Amino acid sequence: MSSFSSIVALKALDGLTSRSVVTAENIANAGTANYRPRRVSFEQALATAAGQGARAVAAVEPSIQASNDLQVRLDLEMSTASSTQLRYAALIEVLNRQAQLRALSIKGSL
Repeated sequence: MSSFSSIVALKALDGLTSRSVVTAENIANAGTANYRPRRVSFEQALATAAGQGARAVAAVEPSIQASNDLQVRLDLEMSTASSTQLRYAALIEVLNRQAQLRALSIKGSL
């Protein structure tokens, strides 16, 4: 994985972290009167920025908006939480393997 790919992966982790926090807040406030769930988006902005270089990627911030839903749907929130966790774990695994490969190449044990 190139250095640029690592930068994109790390920025994706930031976005997934924001989504995880917002999802947890939605679940925690499920019973709160007049609470409107929020959503986090960053994938399209990150994909666009990736075509423009590292500086554009570094400038990407997750966008948090109020949902059009009038109440929290726990089934959707749990699905979002699960999907977010799986994506996060996959990116961590990719970065971990990249670090292992770099360590092996430094040792000369490839």
